[in-house]
Amino acid sequence: MRRKRYENLDGIRNHHSVLDFLRWFNERRRKEKDLRARIEQVESPVIHELRENRTATSITWIGHATFLIQQNGLNLLTDPVWARKIARYRRATPPGLPLDELPGIDAVLLSHGHYDHLDFATLKQLKGKPMFYVPAGMKRLFTKRGYKNVQELQWWKATTVGGLTFSFVPAQHWVRRGVFDQNASHWGGWMIEGAHESIYFAGDSGYFRGFAEIGQRYQPDIALLPIGAYEPEWFMKLDHMNPEEAICAFRDLGADVCIPMHYGTFRLADETGIEARDRFLQGWEKQRLAKERLAMLKIGETLWL
Repeated sequence: MRRKRYENLDGIRNHHSVLDFLRWFNERRRKEKDLRARIEQVESPVIHELRENRTATSITWIGHATFLIQQNGLNLLTDPVWARKIARYRRATPPGLPLDELPGIDAVLLSHGHYDHLDFATLKQLKGKPMFYVPAGMKRLFTKRGYKNVQELQWWKATTVGGLTFSFVPAQHWVRRGVFDQNASHWGGWMIEGAHESIYFAGDSGYFRGFAEIGQRYQPDIALLPIGAYEPEWFMKLDHMNPEEAICAFRDLGADVCIPMHYGTFRLADETGIEARDRFLQGWEKQRLAKERLAMLKIGETLWL
């Protein structure tokens, strides 16, 4: 039986050739980058407070696209990856919290199946009995590994648990884990809506018209937005946002607070984490956006709401 292949809005997709990859490879060899600098980490993560928390809403950046979100008394993880290495990419910064120090996890929200967002070795070690919420087409990856608590969602569909509503929303990206499975599952972001706060987790995405529609439908309070893996932009543009595009996405969403992510952990493209962060901060200042609307977290840092 032939698998369904998923698409972006408006059928947008990259059509890179082997020559494009060779051009990127040759460009990268000529670039001089300082790879010694690292994104800052908190010295003392509030591990005890997080494990004891049952009432307050908190967002802790583990690194890359991995967050521990506590809301309505539930412990949630987005795209959990504690791996030291993904394919040929070594982790530049340790995870913000030790995996064995996490509280019991109630739900895991997966944005898509790329290895830097879906790591089964990590999932096996999670405490608790989490429910896994995954994009359409991904459930088979879990069931063949023995996972039973898996719910698959299409774009714009929602499910409710423990007073929280999880809605799977569009992103502009693609996915592949093997040779023959390109776009055999979907990709997207998640809206997490509680009684008092709504949090939007974008996953991995290029800049697209979907941000404005998500903002109109959900009006999120907080937006977790990717700002890295954009260089060279002629190659990455459709699949990853540069820092200025991430700021445009934030404005499209109409959110109150922005938390940048997807930089400084795995060097998936040519820019460094420091370059992505500094360019984002410069763009934020240039747009004259209020400082209190930006939460530039250190790895392992917790934002309490």
